Amino acid sequence: MLDVTRLRVLDAFARLGSVTAAAKELHYTQPTVSHHLARLEAETGAQLLQRAGRGIRLTPAGELLAGRAAEIIGRIDVADAELAAHVGLTAGRVRLASFSSVIESLVPRAVAALTNKHPGLQISLTGTQPPEALGLLRTGKLDVAIIFRYDDTDPEPEGVRLHHLLDDPLYLLSTRGGHTLATMRDATWIAGCDRCRNHLLSMCADQGFEPRIGYTSEDMVVMQGLVAAGLGVTTSPGLALRAHRIEGIVASEIPGSHQHIYAATYGEPPDPPATAALLGALAEAATSAVTSSGQNLPRSAAARSSQADPIGTPD
Repeated sequence: MLDVTRLRVLDAFARLGSVTAAAKELHYTQPTVSHHLARLEAETGAQLLQRAGRGIRLTPAGELLAGRAAEIIGRIDVADAELAAHVGLTAGRVRLASFSSVIESLVPRAVAALTNKHPGLQISLTGTQPPEALGLLRTGKLDVAIIFRYDDTDPEPEGVRLHHLLDDPLYLLSTRGGHTLATMRDATWIAGCDRCRNHLLSMCADQGFEPRIGYTSEDMVVMQGLVAAGLGVTTSPGLALRAHRIEGIVASEIPGSHQHIYAATYGEPPDPPATAALLGALAEAATSAVTSSGQNLPRSAAARSSQADPIGTPD
């Protein structure tokens, strides 16, 4: 049977790339790390390591086991958290990741409400894009990942469950109003993250052209700055515009195009109490944001039948 301690050593070595770094992270001596790795090879009967110059590296078999080790350790850590939360929400923890526009809008409202209701609950937050967040979720390093997807986005990995929060309309950003994707076919485009870039290419293809992408940035403020300077046009979800908007930007809603925003969890239901409490707080924050600000906001799961009004041009 595989030893969990040795799997942790293998995982640390795989992530950090050296015995020295693994020993430092795990608070072991270097000989102790080397011993655990050697014993793991003996237990598995497989060569997991090979010499590479003055150091060592993983063999294909080592890489395979290291990948499994990360998932196994993650699930063990999740089980520990679930057991800790089983007695109540007075001393549990929940780990959340999200992307910037939701961190700037819904997350503070949800976390504040949850903290007020359960002051003993430990909540951590990481900012990251959906693919990376889903990877952390799968390996047990997160409890909830807030992600966005489009209608043409590939399906999520097996085992990921999606809880709908918002449908966030997309807008075309330029320095003059009245434009559509089709009228901007000859413009220079500013692309976002890989997922957003792929959706941009898909939308433009539906309009019969391939956008000429001159700039790329995952920072919506930078993208707006490039638009305001007259260097190109781009698309933006509504939440990002409401979080920050540079003077001179004109936003025109793109009909029928949305970022679908979900809270993702991993594994079979039911969710642990702390995770379920966070999901509830996020759903309430999404609904509250819509109802308190009228229709000039994305549509929440509770208000998907209502149509969001376009964001007007600045005064």
